[in-house]
Amino acid sequence: MVALGVFLHAVGGFAAGSFYLPLKRIKKWTWESGWLVNGFFSWIIAPLVVALLTVPELFGAILGAPPATLAWTFAFGLLWGIGGLTFGLSVRYLGMSLGYGVALGFCAAFGTLVPAVYDGSIVKLLTTVPGWVVLAGILVCLLGIGVCGYAGHLKESALTKEEGEQQDFHLGRGLLVAGFAGLMSACMAFAFAAGKPIAESAVASGTGALWVNNAVLVVILLGGFVTNAVWCGYLICSKGSWKDYADKDAPRMKNFSFAALAGVTWYLQFMFYGMGSTKMGEYDFTSWTLHMSFIIIASNLWSLYLKEWKGTGRKTIGTLVAGILVIAFSTVLIGFGNYLQGATAAH
Repeated sequence: MVALGVFLHAVGGFAAGSFYLPLKRIKKWTWESGWLVNGFFSWIIAPLVVALLTVPELFGAILGAPPATLAWTFAFGLLWGIGGLTFGLSVRYLGMSLGYGVALGFCAAFGTLVPAVYDGSIVKLLTTVPGWVVLAGILVCLLGIGVCGYAGHLKESALTKEEGEQQDFHLGRGLLVAGFAGLMSACMAFAFAAGKPIAESAVASGTGALWVNNAVLVVILLGGFVTNAVWCGYLICSKGSWKDYADKDAPRMKNFSFAALAGVTWYLQFMFYGMGSTKMGEYDFTSWTLHMSFIIIASNLWSLYLKEWKGTGRKTIGTLVAGILVIAFSTVLIGFGNYLQGATAAH
């Protein structure tokens, strides 16, 4: 059972680490043109189709929840959508390996600290051994981000001006965006917490335990889509990017297909993460750690395949690998701290 859970997390992590790859195949479109189509499939089409297939009386389950529940779930989805938007920008400016590593590192740190401050459990982090382990993991995570940032500096120094412009590589801008993306991504945890009545309503309608969160995701991701659609719409109108969709010189069918593929692949991470969590049993505390670790592994394998760091030298690549390993180790520490807290509570 646990082995199946690990496998499902691996599939989800691979999907999350791979979704940006099809977007890199889009030609003669601006970033916002491709991202809007990607968002439509990842935040509207895919979650709605999956929920309709797995949640009996989906709309009844959603509308049966209290209005305040729907409002808060949607609102946190809006905020999380900002994290999703800026995460895409961080990958754009830093590349897949550095972008994923830094953004996920910040996400691990903020995703642990922000909810703890919100619900008051920060006191436990500061006064208990499990809390100290979690805080140590956060500090190690920040150290890993610093190492990755230094690797980015080395890469920036090695690239010529023309190469940097071609790759759209911007270290300072990318680090700021990645940090903000990690902070806002913590709102996903709040969204799921706020949406519990929706999940309970889905259970009451006969939904299996494996799929209850699919109804919640419809509301959360609708909020995320609105945020991204507003920003992309602004860019499309202000820059005239709407012409991309009618540009006969652009491979329109391929571009739409790649954007759709990216969107569906992105959504699959949540579907498989939810499935994997239900199969971990007493080891469920490792779910987030496994998910993030598999994402980091997948994104770096793709970055090597794409030769994003070609010509930067062994020192730069070695520094990057060291930083990624430090971030991966930090997620293990955070997961172990959560395990210790669970074991302490059980006794």
